[in-house]
Amino acid sequence: MVKSGILNPKINSLLSLVRHTNTLVIADRGFPFWKEVETVDISLVDDIPRVLDALAAIRSNFSVAHAFMAEEFNEVNSPETILQFKRALDGIELEFEPHIDLKKRVPDTIGIIRTGDTIQYANLVLESG
Repeated sequence: MVKSGILNPKINSLLSLVRHTNTLVIADRGFPFWKEVETVDISLVDDIPRVLDALAAIRSNFSVAHAFMAEEFNEVNSPETILQFKRALDGIELEFEPHIDLKKRVPDTIGIIRTGDTIQYANLVLESG
């Protein structure tokens, strides 16, 4: 029985499939669904859990070299929210691109972890190192 770290077996399964340069998505509650990509839905209610909660939980088990976010994130969110994400992604190369381009990365990802986050454009595409 797992006593610490990631307790969710489906998230553990996704993480074990990630290899060098593979990607994993952590998404907000409104992120589109792709039937061909495994989605682990951990949403409970609005904002529980958040994208940053999922990121914090997987960082010790997943070597993230590069992260992608939508440019629109910076346009619609407060400086405080933007700073929270930058701090959570400390040490990871972060690139912003149009949301439409971010979504084009999804079909090639290992999987999606869907959260209950209501922060607009809070989606992360994480590339392994």
